[in-house]
Amino acid sequence: MYPKIQLLPSKTLLGKRLKMSFSNDRTGELWRSFMPYRKDIPHKIGTDLYSMQIFDTMPDFKTDATFEKWATVEVSAIEAVPEGMETYTLQGGLYAVFLHQGSASAFQKTFGFIFEEWLPNSEYELDDREHFELLGEKYKNNDPDSEEEVWIPIRPKG
Repeated sequence: MYPKIQLLPSKTLLGKRLKMSFSNDRTGELWRSFMPYRKDIPHKIGTDLYSMQIFDTMPDFKTDATFEKWATVEVSAIEAVPEGMETYTLQGGLYAVFLHQGSASAFQKTFGFIFEEWLPNSEYELDDREHFELLGEKYKNNDPDSEEEVWIPIRPKG
């Protein structure tokens, strides 16, 4: 499960956000509020969904720090923002891209590999930018055959 290292350009995203923590996970609530209205979003680019996390401080996944989670799609223009939604400019930059296969309940194993094995032994360190999962055509909510890309912001060590 070794990553691709990819330079991502900035992107304009449109969607909804909620403040949460790992112990007070409101991801289901967020996506339930977003999904019925995603088809009404003008200027969508493709069908991929972005599940983005913005941490208040550099994340320590062993603590219960709060973060903002977004349910979004990429858009080419922001002429009209549907009521209850907001825009966000994803900074872009260098990312390690991992493939997570399996249901959401298996995500902890993927995170453990990324942050406890791969990252400490790589030539990179965590960067203070957005983390996100790209939910493409192979994503199937809570299905053991589901696939999604996990994008982790990185920079060279030193």
